[in-house]
Amino acid sequence: MTGSGLASAEGAPRLPPTDGVDGGVDRAVRSLVELADDASVPRNVRRGALAAKAQLSKPAVPLDVRIASAVYALDDLANDPNLPTHGRTAIWSIISSLESLQ
Repeated sequence: MTGSGLASAEGAPRLPPTDGVDGGVDRAVRSLVELADDASVPRNVRRGALAAKAQLSKPAVPLDVRIASAVYALDDLANDPNLPTHGRTAIWSIISSLESLQ
């Protein structure tokens, strides 16, 4: 079973890589929804969070393209001078988690 890549060096079974990626995308989508629901964040940032969520939710687009599109949109949002510190930190956290999936 070691040739299939589904067992660790200790012989314990591990999940296929796609399960972790799907879970990571789901966590990022939930974080984007939380950001979009935060009334202390400017409206344009809330709209941008929903746009990034929409980019991640397109099933016909390859995953790497969806992630890159969402990261690009979020990077623009993080540079908004009106964004509160907690919002910027949330965006950086989402970007970091998405980049780790690529």
